[in-house]
Amino acid sequence: MSRLAVVGFAAALVALLWSGPAGAHGFSSTVYAGVTAAPHGVHTRLQLEYDLLVVSTADAEHDDALFRAGTAAFEAGDVPAMAAALNAHAEPAGRYVTERFTVQGCTAAPAPAFTMGEQEGVPYATLEVDWACPPASSHTVRSALFPDGEGYVKDVKTIVTYDLDGKRGSAALDGQHPAFDTSQAWYQRFWEFFRLGAEHLLTGVDHILFLLALIAGSRRLRDIVLAATSFTLAHSVTFMLAALGLVAVPAGVVEPVIALSIAVVAAMSAVNKEVTGRARLAVVFCFGLVHGLGFAGALGIDEPFSWTLLWSLLVFNVGIEAVQLGLIGLTFPLLLRLRRKAPITGRWVTGAIAAGVAAMGLVWFFQRL
Repeated sequence: MSRLAVVGFAAALVALLWSGPAGAHGFSSTVYAGVTAAPHGVHTRLQLEYDLLVVSTADAEHDDALFRAGTAAFEAGDVPAMAAALNAHAEPAGRYVTERFTVQGCTAAPAPAFTMGEQEGVPYATLEVDWACPPASSHTVRSALFPDGEGYVKDVKTIVTYDLDGKRGSAALDGQHPAFDTSQAWYQRFWEFFRLGAEHLLTGVDHILFLLALIAGSRRLRDIVLAATSFTLAHSVTFMLAALGLVAVPAGVVEPVIALSIAVVAAMSAVNKEVTGRARLAVVFCFGLVHGLGFAGALGIDEPFSWTLLWSLLVFNVGIEAVQLGLIGLTFPLLLRLRRKAPITGRWVTGAIAAGVAAMGLVWFFQRL
């Protein structure tokens, strides 16, 4: 059993580290959509990752000029040039968007120009679209935006907030769940955000490694429960403060600190025989505050519609916690059994995990600076 445990832990560690620093959150993107009632139908405000929009439009429309100008401006970090390149091809870009983001039964009239903004330190293009719609008691919104033929995006979430048909709410769309109707029940909307939170933790290798560092540094169930509770309370605080618009920290600061937190907590696990007590909990709590900002950034909740998103964000957080508890429940008992059955092997395994996680955290830290 001990050898099997060693192999299992080694395989898990290799799998996590093999994902590489660029895969901390994976090659994914988020589209933000605000949907509201308009005098003759529906109005949408779409925010899309700029370089992804340029590459995808150029590929779909066979527009080499847009690709050259748009990517050159992006690589130079020249925001006015980005806007100019996109607006020089506003018609095909607008067509690309409105063919993939639709309001069922309605006809789109995109604005003649895109505007530029930013999400999590990444350039985003904004497009306003008016939809002429026949009278209806409810509307179905569908998103098939990205990935197309660009090949480097594996996952796209479309976060929709709406004030339409006498209802206000939010929805999370992806390839498996591409549409929602304003008549859907509250529990359907909440399930979408629970699932989104669970998927975010599972695909966020940096957050998983932080949790693994906590587990490696815990000798008793009480240790990991206290550490996990401290982490949960901390990231819930900043998560909700961001949702209320009271905290806004640039991703350029948050992401390196998250990476540093992984290295520090893992190093504590590697060098200390008993990494328990108030000092450890204080460190975990402080870094948990930063991780909460990272979770918040996943949904762009520094937007004005934060109040509308509030309850959905709570469910998103519950999804994160459910996966976190599941990982602890699966991993900690195995490590605890290994330590009891083969103490020397257990110490080597714990040390290897902690050292590997610390090294990966340092790599990410310097890459994110």
